[in-house]
Amino acid sequence: QVQLVESGGGLVQAGDSLRLSCSASGRTFSNYHMGWFRQAPGKEREFVAAISSDGGRTYYGDSVKGRFTISRDNAKNLVYLQMNSLKPEDTAVYYCAVNPEGTLATTYRRYNSWGQGTQVTVSS
Repeated sequence: QVQLVESGGGLVQAGDSLRLSCSASGRTFSNYHMGWFRQAPGKEREFVAAISSDGGRTYYGDSVKGRFTISRDNAKNLVYLQMNSLKPEDTAVYYCAVNPEGTLATTYRRYNSWGQGTQVTVSS
């Protein structure tokens, strides 16, 4: 089973950028599609981005399309989320997760391993 640890969150101003990292343990990391989700207080967990196991395919939620970029480095067991032009509504805890299925997924129930999350706060 893959274990995940997110990092890179923090407090930034609107318009700033942040890069989140997700470090994965386990030799089978490169076999799995990965995803980023976020959850703000009082809201449901929201899909942010997904990437295929080989990094060749990506998919984004409508609210981040054009501003966020997901990538991965299988040699280092890392997944990244580059976040540009941040807005106050991007404030949330961000989680990375493993998708064990064969297709990219936007639904959190299709992911079976989660990190502890990293807080991103964007001030106006």
